[in-house]
Amino acid sequence: MANLVLQPLSSFILVTTTPNDYVSTNFTVRELVRSELATRLNLPNWFQSNDELRNAVRVCREVLQPIRDRFWPFTPNSVYRSQALERKLKGKPANWKSKSQHTRGEAADIEVSGLTNLELARWIRDHLPHDQLIAEFVKLDDPTSGWVHVSLRENNNRGEVLTFDGIRYTKGLWTDGKTYRSLSDL
Repeated sequence: MANLVLQPLSSFILVTTTPNDYVSTNFTVRELVRSELATRLNLPNWFQSNDELRNAVRVCREVLQPIRDRFWPFTPNSVYRSQALERKLKGKPANWKSKSQHTRGEAADIEVSGLTNLELARWIRDHLPHDQLIAEFVKLDDPTSGWVHVSLRENNNRGEVLTFDGIRYTKGLWTDGKTYRSLSDL
């Protein structure tokens, strides 16, 4: 894809964008809406607005592509999630509306083979813009556990860094300059 000319964000509109369109050097729109659960349950998982589409393209260009450039190919676990998919994931009723940044196209959950999720989170924290960066469901005794959630807004990014162990959120990454023997040491 060396000859790929990236289109400006404003050119991404729902009526002309297809799953096979490239949004960065290595990523297509298909990877931004990919969901095994949505496919399995026949749930719709396509953008509802141009803003959602453009937000996902921004996340791809400013977060996902730089990670791929620095490390190696990977496929994001989840980027955009429709409200129907989000309700199914969270076990919520049909009238519930999620406020997740995934439903606005502003977030991605990722893992990169060969890196621990804490290594990936530290690299993102130190090198890429982000609104929220969360090492989710990581276990101290299993460095490959969990995944990294990273979000990016068009403006006013908080630069917040958290660890979520499945019970509570903790500011920062667990291993920031410390060695922990167990969760009780946090």
